[in-house]
Amino acid sequence: MSGRIAVVTGAGSGIGRAVAREMLDAGFRVALAGRREDALRETADGREAALVVPTDVTVEAEVEELFARVLAEWGRVDVLFNNAGAFGPTASAADIGLADWQRTLDVNVTGALLCAGAAMRAMIAQEPSGGRIINNGSISAHVPRPRSVVYAVSKHAITGLTRSIDLDGRPYGITAGQIDIGNARTSIMADIGVGDGALQADGSRLVEPTFEVADAARAVLFMAQLPAEANVASLTITASGMPFGGRG
Repeated sequence: MSGRIAVVTGAGSGIGRAVAREMLDAGFRVALAGRREDALRETADGREAALVVPTDVTVEAEVEELFARVLAEWGRVDVLFNNAGAFGPTASAADIGLADWQRTLDVNVTGALLCAGAAMRAMIAQEPSGGRIINNGSISAHVPRPRSVVYAVSKHAITGLTRSIDLDGRPYGITAGQIDIGNARTSIMADIGVGDGALQADGSRLVEPTFEVADAARAVLFMAQLPAEANVASLTITASGMPFGGRG
């Protein structure tokens, strides 16, 4: 079995599942991480190049075990797609509960940091050193939706994480980039009501355009397949005509 070695978090559904399958089809060996083993096995679909590792990214010991399993199985880590995340509660800063705030940040920010840190340590130690980390941001890293304070804050934080990884990884041949996706058709789009009418800045509701998640996955694959001397630092892909530039 040949091909580069990738770790995909949040691989049990949505963008994570689509990216994992796209990578497998392209010849990567892929470790599938997520909380639900049955969903991960559905993503793997019996493929020999898929390694199922149930993982809660908010638990440091489980993240360390994930990367230890990958290194024991395949000897190195070439790509991390740091994707696990949650939209969190619909709330403004005036009414969000502290527990809901912390729970969302634990997944979206702390989980991303734990995975990035473990990936960097593996990439620094391996021979040859180096690798690529791709963080799943969101167009909410640029402009928030109404009443989405914790999600927007968490995705702005991912931008800082991405830039810090790219800077600090430079001596070791580690690059980092961020993909900001708007309205790919996944379950999170149903959670925020895009299909039935998403809340707009003026208080109205609008059925927003969406696009196939497979197209977002191909964009991630493009970033992952670049040679070491090239990096996409930031890529934004949205449904055509969605209210992004005109938000607010």
